[in-house]
Amino acid sequence: MRQIDSYSFGNITVNGRQYDSDLIIYPDRIDSSWWRKKGHTLCLEDIRDAIEAQPDVLVIGTGNMGRMSVARLVREEAEKRGIELIEERTAEAVREYNSLSLHKRTVAALHLTC
Repeated sequence: MRQIDSYSFGNITVNGRQYDSDLIIYPDRIDSSWWRKKGHTLCLEDIRDAIEAQPDVLVIGTGNMGRMSVARLVREEAEKRGIELIEERTAEAVREYNSLSLHKRTVAALHLTC
């Protein structure tokens, strides 16, 4: 199980390892090379692997100030697959992920800046 130790603007520490780029945390791995095609818009194509992982919950961190928007198609695909989707500013998304990942299969896609 992965736990997020800390988050601050542009930095996150997961299980003792620090990252300084946006990432997706899966139950069995971390994708630290994740980036979105349209910058501050999360499109279905950007999150396809996370959805294909079939988590119970997909937590999306929309940035420190919440500037990343989530496209409608992302919400619709999650709903169609029975995946609970949580969209929060990244600090709150980190708290949600740490709590939910204790008892549910959880994936987090986190934008670390803006």
